[in-house]
Parts: sequence; C-alpha cells; structure tokens
Amino acid sequence: MAKMEKITLNSDGGAPVEYYVLEQTRIGGVNYLLLSDVADGDGEALILKDISGDGEEEGTFVTITNDEELAAVAGVFENMLEDVMIES
Repeated sequence: MAKMEKITLNSDGGAPVEYYVLEQTRIGGVNYLLLSDVADGDGEALILKDISGDGEEEGTFVTITNDEELAAVAGVFENMLEDVMIES
C-alpha cells in the first residue's frame, strides 16, 4: 500500500490537526477532499471544499454546509472507493 498523503489544517481554535487524504475529486470546477483522522480502518471522515483563488499558494478549505451538495459529493467518493461508506 502506498503511503497516504497527510495534510495539516488549523482548527477553529487555531491548533494544527493532521488528516490523511483518502481521495480527491473535481466536480463542476470545484475541488473536494475526502479526509480521515486515521490512515487505515474506521475513523472520522471529513469532506472539504476548496475555495482557494487561482494562484494562491496555500489552499483554503471549508466544510460543506449544503446537505444536497454534501450528499452528491459523498456519493462520488463512495463510488470512487469501493470499501468506503460515508455516513452523515
């Protein structure tokens, strides 16, 4: 198994939190990341939307607040990863 990429996000309180990137996709010109707090096995999953501007060095990611958008993106990730089931 290839080594998973890790990214560090700043929590709301400013503390750094590391996540493993399980998958990424682009839908309608928008990038999405599927992250997990563990490298293997059951863990907490997080789907983030990239709202970075073109040419920005660091990405700006937000959680998806629209339930329809979240369900659609979660469905795409489930199809991409056969062994993943995302529960909301």
